[in-house]
Amino acid sequence: MSARTVILHYHLFKNAGTSLDQVLKQNFGTRWVTREFEARANAAAHAKDVAQWIKANPDAVAFSSHTMELPPPELPGIKIVPLIFVRHPIDRVASAYSFERKQGGKGFGSVLARHTTLGGYCEVRLSMPRDRQCRNFQASRFSRMFSEEHGSELERSLKAVRTLPFVGVVEDFDVSMDKLAALLQQDFPDFRGAQVAANVSRDVNRSLAQRVSELQAELGDEVYDQLVAANTDDLLLHQAATERGRRGVAPAESPPVADENPTADEADGQAGST
Repeated sequence: MSARTVILHYHLFKNAGTSLDQVLKQNFGTRWVTREFEARANAAAHAKDVAQWIKANPDAVAFSSHTMELPPPELPGIKIVPLIFVRHPIDRVASAYSFERKQGGKGFGSVLARHTTLGGYCEVRLSMPRDRQCRNFQASRFSRMFSEEHGSELERSLKAVRTLPFVGVVEDFDVSMDKLAALLQQDFPDFRGAQVAANVSRDVNRSLAQRVSELQAELGDEVYDQLVAANTDDLLLHQAATERGRRGVAPAESPPVADENPTADEADGQAGST
C-alpha cells in the first residue's frame, strides 16, 4: 500500500489550469507547490526531474506546472494521480490570443498579439512549422504519455485519454469537478470540488457553439478553415475526452514506464498563465 499519494497537475496553457489550481490550493493550502522545468532531450530525463521535485517536497500533496510533461514518474511507495484538462482547440487559441494581448510581456506571443488581429496571430503562428501554439497543441502534450512505437501523435494522445485516471473538459468544468472530487476522495476524504473561474480571458457565458461561430466570422472562412485543419487531432482529442467524461470515469489502463521520447518545442507564453 502506498505510504503517500501526490497529485500532479499538468497545467496546459489556457485550459482552466488556474481555476484548478485554486481548487487545489483551497483544499491543500501550503501543501500545493509549483515550479517550471527546462526542456529535456528525452522523457526519462524529465521524469527524473519531476521525481526529484516530489522527493524534495515530502510534505507537499499537489504539484502544478505548465512545463511538466507526461508520463508521470514512477516512485516506490508513492501513488501519483495525474490531472489534466482539455479544451476545444479553436476556443483555446482565441483565449491564448486574448491573454497574450493583455499580459504586456516581451515574449514572442505577447508582442505578436499586441500588434496584430486574431487572424494575423493565427496566420503567423501557423506559418512557423515548429510552433505548436495554434497547431494541435494539446495532442502534442498528451501524446508524450507514450513513445513513438505506440503510433502517431493522434493515436498516442487518444490512448492517453483512455489511460489517464482523470481528464477534465473545460466546457464541462462543473461535471469534471464532480468527477475529480470522487476520484481524489478515495485518498483525501475531505477533498471538495468548487466552481471557480480564475484568469478567464474570454466570455464563457455564451455557448461554445456561439463562441466558435463568432470566431469564424471574425477570422473569415479562409483563416478559420486553416485553423481547423491545423487542429484536426485536437478536435478529435477534445471529442474523445468529452465523450469519456459524459460516460463517467472509465477504468484506467496500466501506465507505461517512462522512456526516451523526444519532446516538441514548448509553446510560447505558457508559464504563469491558465
